[in-house]
Amino acid sequence: MKITDVLSLLSGVALFLFGMSLMGDGLKKVAGNKLELILYKLTNTPVKGLLLGMAVTAIIQSSSATTVMVVGFVNSGMMKVAQSIGIIMGANIGTSITGWILCLSYLEGTGGIAQLLSTATITAVVAIVGIILKTFSKRVSYRNVGDIMLGFSILMFGMQNMSGAVSPLKESPQFTNALTMFSNPILGILIGILFTAVLQSASASVGILQALSMTGSINFDTALPIIMGIGIGAACPVLLSSIGTNKNGKRTALIYLINDLFGMVFWSIAFYTANAVIHFPIMDLAMNPVRIAIMNTVFRMATIFLLLPFIRYIEKLVYILVKDSPEDEEDKPNFDILEERFLKYPAIAVSQSHAALNSMAIQARKNIARSIDLLDDFSTDRYQKIQEKEGLIDKYEDKLGTYLLQVTGREMTEEQTKEVSKFLHTIGDFERLGDYAVNISRVANELMERKKAFSEEAKQELNVLQAAVMKIVDITVDAFCVDDLEEIRRVEPLRELIGLLCDEMKIRHIGRIRKGVCDMKQGFAFNDLLNDLERIADHCSNVAVAMIELKNSSFDTHEYLKHVRETRNMEYALYFKEYEETYNIRNIMA
Repeated sequence: MKITDVLSLLSGVALFLFGMSLMGDGLKKVAGNKLELILYKLTNTPVKGLLLGMAVTAIIQSSSATTVMVVGFVNSGMMKVAQSIGIIMGANIGTSITGWILCLSYLEGTGGIAQLLSTATITAVVAIVGIILKTFSKRVSYRNVGDIMLGFSILMFGMQNMSGAVSPLKESPQFTNALTMFSNPILGILIGILFTAVLQSASASVGILQALSMTGSINFDTALPIIMGIGIGAACPVLLSSIGTNKNGKRTALIYLINDLFGMVFWSIAFYTANAVIHFPIMDLAMNPVRIAIMNTVFRMATIFLLLPFIRYIEKLVYILVKDSPEDEEDKPNFDILEERFLKYPAIAVSQSHAALNSMAIQARKNIARSIDLLDDFSTDRYQKIQEKEGLIDKYEDKLGTYLLQVTGREMTEEQTKEVSKFLHTIGDFERLGDYAVNISRVANELMERKKAFSEEAKQELNVLQAAVMKIVDITVDAFCVDDLEEIRRVEPLRELIGLLCDEMKIRHIGRIRKGVCDMKQGFAFNDLLNDLERIADHCSNVAVAMIELKNSSFDTHEYLKHVRETRNMEYALYFKEYEETYNIRNIMA
């Protein structure tokens, strides 16, 4: 291979990954949670998932592309690992359709049909339609559909680019003769794996094998191990797509490899053991394109139907291979407790909603702590984790909001109605806490990329403010989880102090900029942090007001806060003084 071929191969990989990202983002914009519901309904049983995987792969003619899409769905949280298994199994069968389409090219007068149904033609048509929608459509939804189609086209073009980069190898006598020179099944399997890993396409490998069979030099005993190895080699682009994904994305990619690896191991042992005893007469049978297509289809179908009853064990295996950390175990979402059958029993539904909302609040608190730690010790992994957990917090808001609205349609007691109202009022505030955690992480990322750092005085001030903000978040979350109305009254005095701290810190930082201790870019970042931290305290205050006011059968945030600040009772004054002494920046030299 020339250097230009290597560069072409690498550019294909880049297009492949970018296309997957663009398509996944477009799908989320178009369908949002509706897509998740559609996927759930179409994959809530293994058989449905199997049929869906077969259909999609038969259309796009690439099991790798289908599985890459599924990896993207699982990575984004739109699909569970268990749901993906059936689709991947179906993709393994659906990819054999390409072999049958290629058989058409060996029938006289039908070459045009094969060309019309080729991946290149489908990709081109989808790209043309996509760019028309993206460029000329006035509706946002149609432009998002255009993004999906363009993402798919880029993904497929990337795969074609990778295959095209290594196409000179097809003309190499040494390379093609390697397929026919090994009679040992183990070597044949290895050739199939390596051949497909290089070409990045099982369909392309089968197609080349079909072309070689026209010479009459391919027998059954040569073709079978190569077919077995092709499936494993096709896992390379799938495993490549899992780079940068979360653990569930990596688990999904492994499923594709496990399916073909199991099929290769099981059937090679079973078939060659039986052949040693019986001596099958078909071993010397000369292969042709149709027989290659039959062999490929039968092998894949036999493997998948053998594995179908063991889906739950495959899921357990990938969780063993890609283990969760202790933190991952703690952060696992508990959406499953919001079951529709509980809607008939409001007391249970309200209790489950509280448990789920508690988990959401705890997740938001953890993300705030992660983002604040990022300011002192930046880590790309932790930065990505914050973005990932923000997606989880958003899902909590969506699922809880939908469930609580369903609960409101049921007959409830006065106390239950107050609880549901409290949840509906506070769910948005907890979601916003997560948003501001992301904002802080982006400031930390910006400072790292620009290699900027705050002055020692600014750092000390921020440390005081961050400690106060984490304190108000801790009070809010802990009090909300156990419905502690006494503890939640501590929030408002601390919120007022945080507001005063932010105002004073802005003035002090302007002074540092004037003295040249900090520059303007640092000033913007510092100001953004102060705004984000102050807004976190404001949303904690909103939660506190909702808890207190709704307990008294009223909800007027403005009047409540006005009353609290005007009366300033002994309790409020004591709390404020306590916090003023604890979180003091006046001793930091300006």
